[in-house]
Amino acid sequence: MQRLPIILRLGFGLIISISASLAIAQPSPDITVHQAEARTIKEYRINGELYAIEVIPRQGTRYFLVDDDGDGNFERNETSHVEVPDWVSGGE
Repeated sequence: MQRLPIILRLGFGLIISISASLAIAQPSPDITVHQAEARTIKEYRINGELYAIEVIPRQGTRYFLVDDDGDGNFERNETSHVEVPDWVSGGE
């Protein structure tokens, strides 16, 4: 009976280590910054592909415009950060 908790802990540790080794790090984007009078614009690209635009108004809340599927249509997203879409990182 004392072996069961040890076996469970070892199995759990093995699952965690396998999961960690399979995790794929997101590529780091190239960010171009444009400063305007009323706002700052940051363009996020990977391999030259523009996938997100961050708009930081001088007054108000910042937001992102994100091309989720690579069709060139950007949709407003009011989160604090964006993930690299699969179409940019080669996931699709």
